[in-house]
Order: sequence, then C-alpha cells, then structure tokens
Amino acid sequence: MNAPKLDIKQSIPSASSPIQLAKQVLQIEAQEIEALAQRLDQSFTDAVQLILQCQGRVVVSGMGKSGHIARKIAATLSSTGTPAFFMHPAEANHGDLGMMTGKDILIALSHSGESEELVSILPHLKRLGAKVISLTGNPQSTLALRSDVHLDAHVSKEACSLGLAPTASTTVALALGDALAVATLDQRGFSAEDFARSHPGGSLGRKLLVRVEDVMHRGKQVPKVSVDATLKEALFEITSKKLGMTAIVNMDDQPVGIFTDGDLRRTLEKGLDISQTNIAEVMHSNPKSIQLEKLAAEAVKLMESHKINGLLVVNEQGKLVGALNMLDLLIAKVV
Repeated sequence: MNAPKLDIKQSIPSASSPIQLAKQVLQIEAQEIEALAQRLDQSFTDAVQLILQCQGRVVVSGMGKSGHIARKIAATLSSTGTPAFFMHPAEANHGDLGMMTGKDILIALSHSGESEELVSILPHLKRLGAKVISLTGNPQSTLALRSDVHLDAHVSKEACSLGLAPTASTTVALALGDALAVATLDQRGFSAEDFARSHPGGSLGRKLLVRVEDVMHRGKQVPKVSVDATLKEALFEITSKKLGMTAIVNMDDQPVGIFTDGDLRRTLEKGLDISQTNIAEVMHSNPKSIQLEKLAAEAVKLMESHKINGLLVVNEQGKLVGALNMLDLLIAKVV
C-alpha cells in the first residue's frame, strides 16, 4: 500500500509576511545579545587577561555552525593584534593538535558544551599546559567545567521558527567573540595604524600607511623656476612637467610662489606679454605645501579644504623636494 503524499503547504505554518518573520528573527537575536551584555562578569575579564598574557598563539575551534563562527573570531583576533588561527577539532584528533604548544590558548566553541571532538582533546591540552577558554550555552557542560575560563553564551530560544536551526545562539557566540577581540585590542593599546599594517591592501591601509613621499614626483620631475624667471619660462616648465603647475623658488630652493595653468589662462586674458612679464608679478605667493613624511590622506584633506588640485612638497628645512596633484592621489587609491 502506497504511503499518502505529504501536503507540504499544510505542513509548514504560514507567517503573516516574510517581513514580519524577519523582524521577529532580528528582535529575538537583539534581545539575546542584550541579555548577554547584562550577564557579562569577571569571567570575561579573566578571558581577556589570559589572551593578553599568552606567549604563543590563540587557537579557535568549533564543530559545525560553531566552527564557522570560530573561523570568524580567529580572523578578527588576527586583524586586531592577537595572532590566531582556526583549528578543526576533528582534524585536531588526527594530527593537527601537533600545531599547539603549552604556550598557546584554545578558545573552544560549542553550544551544547558536549562536542565530542572538542572534549576529547582537552586531556592532551592539559598535559601540554595550554589554557582553555570555552564559549558554551551550558555552564554545567563538560567543556565548561574543564576549561580555565568559561564564557556563558546561552540563549533562551533560537530565532528559527522551528527552534532547531542555530540562529540566535550563533549570533550570540559571534557577538561575544567580537567583544573579546575588541576588549583585548583596547587593553593591548592597538591603534588604527597597527590595524592598517594588517590590512595594507584595504582602503584604510592606504589611508593610514601611504605617505606623501610614496606618491609625489621628485627630482627632475618637479616643476620649478626661479623667482627671476619670465612667465614664458614658467609656461615651458608647466608644459614639460605635465603637472599643471610650477613652483617658484628662491635661491635656497624654498618655494615662494606657485603658478598653475588656470593662472595662465587668467593672465592671458589680461593681454600681458609672456616674454616680458616676470613670474613674480603674476604668481600666487605663500603657496600651500606639505612635508614629505605626512600621510597622503592629509594631502587630500589639505587640497580639498583649499579647493586646489596641486600641492608642493617640502622637507624639514622648507626646501622643495617634490610635487603632486589630485590625479596622483587617485592613482594611489588614497582618495
């Protein structure tokens, strides 16, 4: 006898709308994170201190969905000044545990606190002398009781309408991992510049690491004429160096003025003789400049605030050593 076909439409409770259900999910997860924030205690501080005192590396591990969260926590720790990596607990039981030493710390994630793959490696870690921080939803679990520090990540319910899929529990674990990384970052005195060094390919890295000297034109590429030069000589310099400007310098090679192609157009409208006019008569005095060791991002800010497209670069003695324009900064992806 054939079994009756299951009517899928009747087996799944209908929500009033996807948006309503989505709001319920977000509200449940937000409530669980708020509850987590309210119950943080000395154990959290102890965990931060363990990580700060670690002379080895932080190893983060978890099975299933907890493993995905563990990978993210390891990545966040690594990018905020705490050397960390993910270790799969199943692989740890088959040789990868050899990556750990007695100077390391294991952060173990398990909602039940009874993940066999994690519990089974605890005796070996104890023999090594490695410390264990656990994030579980059960303070009385095997993993929690055998850890040096336990962080309580329990939730009253999952956001899943079936109450089965890890949703609120993984969100809470992720948030707790972020809190741990940020608190450690702060205690370590980790700065934005330190963060940028771990992210040299990102936009923040470029803004915090790229300096004026890295993008400026230098040597014979720098357009400049003496203060005694004619407007015609300045015009040739602007044309040959292709930066849309030239610096005007004194005998000590210090910039005393600047003349741009925009200034040239305005000068020609006055009908001045470019061969007879001295550049000092038409230049802009006291040109904007920046020192070569400054961040390129500071050059962007200076040019934007003064609505200019070119900038002269000077050393500590105020001598002209380079020049740059907005195009140079765009190419360097600082803008």
